[in-house]
Amino acid sequence: MSRTWIITGCSTGIGRAIADHVLSTGDRVAVTARRPSDVADIVAAYPDHAIAIALDVADPAQVTAAVAQAEAHFGTIDVLVNNAGYGYVASIEEGNEAAVKAMYEVNLFGALRMMQAVLPGMRARRSGRIIQISSLAGRISNPATGHYSGTKFALEAVSEALSREVEGLGIRVTSIAAGMFRTDFSGRSLQTGESAVTDYDDGVHARMKLVQSVDGRQPGDPAKLARIVEAVADMADPPRQLIAGPDAFAAIGARMDEIRAAMETHKALSVDTNFDG
Repeated sequence: MSRTWIITGCSTGIGRAIADHVLSTGDRVAVTARRPSDVADIVAAYPDHAIAIALDVADPAQVTAAVAQAEAHFGTIDVLVNNAGYGYVASIEEGNEAAVKAMYEVNLFGALRMMQAVLPGMRARRSGRIIQISSLAGRISNPATGHYSGTKFALEAVSEALSREVEGLGIRVTSIAAGMFRTDFSGRSLQTGESAVTDYDDGVHARMKLVQSVDGRQPGDPAKLARIVEAVADMADPPRQLIAGPDAFAAIGARMDEIRAAMETHKALSVDTNFDG
């Protein structure tokens, strides 16, 4: 039985790959982008199963209108994929507050708006899937990407809470921590902060350049990530968190080992906190 999806950020990269793949399986998709003309070719290839919807997730009115349009056209929304987002690199000290807030509006609050908009329909039907395209940076925070990690750590946290809130209502929520996939994340979409503090030249600023240098050379195939998304949507009991990419799998595994080792090293200090007696 075919499903209806709404996918944010479909103009390029991962969102486009997911939309293309899902439509190829016979499902229906509300294909969203800030400029619907950017996804007109997708809709033209699947005119009976796709519609293009204008959507800037940073605009609450557009979120409400996009979900209403998708529900009016298809009847239901069975799967939400929160993919829209972008990166910003800077040291924590040099980060521009306005730029960081703008990124949170898209990466976190945009996703929250979408979740809040689709949940009434999913609750009424006692079924639904919400899939977040998160990041390795949502599990590990490194120099230069700390502000971006903040948005993804927060998305992971609210997604885990939501999954526990709605699992009894037949709704499943999964965050996919993706490693380096070949998109324009490190190129056109990447925003860069100031780099005036010379104390950071050999660390943060060098890593800012490293993030930019991988543009077009990332090992991950967005088409394979799209198939992971479909597999998660098909699962009767999907995981709350999933890792995508061998780079992310290795890095997150090493970080988990590091956390566990530090916990054990300082266990005596951590657990000796209750009243004596």
